[in-house]
Amino acid sequence: MHIAIIGAAGMIGRKLTARLVADGGLGGREITRLTLVDVIEPPQPEGFEGKVKARARDLSAPGAAEKIVARRPNVIFHLAAIVSGEAELDFDKGYRINLDGTRQLFEAIRAANSEDGYKPRVVFTSSCAVFGSPFPTPIPDDFHLAPLTSYGTQKAMSELLLADYTRRGFLDGIGIRLPTICIRPGKPNRAASGFFSGILREPLVGMEAVLPVPEEVRHWHASPRSAVGFLVHGATVDLTPLGADRSLSMPGVSATVGEQIEALRRVAGDKAVKLIRREPDELVMRIVSGWAQGFTAKRAKKLGFVAEKSFDEIIRVHIEDELGGQLR
Repeated sequence: MHIAIIGAAGMIGRKLTARLVADGGLGGREITRLTLVDVIEPPQPEGFEGKVKARARDLSAPGAAEKIVARRPNVIFHLAAIVSGEAELDFDKGYRINLDGTRQLFEAIRAANSEDGYKPRVVFTSSCAVFGSPFPTPIPDDFHLAPLTSYGTQKAMSELLLADYTRRGFLDGIGIRLPTICIRPGKPNRAASGFFSGILREPLVGMEAVLPVPEEVRHWHASPRSAVGFLVHGATVDLTPLGADRSLSMPGVSATVGEQIEALRRVAGDKAVKLIRREPDELVMRIVSGWAQGFTAKRAKKLGFVAEKSFDEIIRVHIEDELGGQLR
């Protein structure tokens, strides 16, 4: 099996790579080739010598998608995107990366399909930002798409492309609407949702964190471990039950910021909670106020997608995966 990961240098891309290398296969088939692509060259995983090709390519650049498709990967994980806050601040860049790059990938696949019948499984990372308020809580699977950000609009448009290219038989696609991934390891990025991780990640290692929104803000979350699990399952599960609607809202944990903080208190104590500093940010508050608060995720659960059940569990997953199982 040949697998390509586009966006392999990002946090989820690196964790997905590590999972695939550790497993050595996917869906019962041995991985014989792994192509890693991002705008910067992704790191080479250990233990897969001779099977990995890492390339620095911008998916939206002319000819980049064709080079990825040329070797006919069986599964393509499309994770490449610029994040919500950056897409809102830079309109042109958001559409170029998040929409145009996706369309060019699908077009390259369509051209290959016309040559030799090539039809890969494409696992596309979408977002719950495709929904906009007002909406019910929890949001049912058949709720309409009405994004209130450029990022959410770009993801919604890509979901429609994925469904149409699948309907026409060019590819076999599934859209994974990721919850906000929490707790993200490493340094903060420009995502408007970054504070959800920051108010937990930094205090867990004795550092101060900034909270830009009220504690009443409620949102939908899953851990990086669950996100990788979603992607791997999406690459192997039978998609026939989905019919024409190929994008799924993933399971997760609905929690307010205040509930996150109380979970932090239970796991790490008052000392960690005291490191959170309130500093309101109007742009972040405006963006987050239009985001989904929870989902039924019935279709995804029926297909076997699973996530954490509580925020305490999400914090413990971070401690296990990123802190060696011990608080510092």
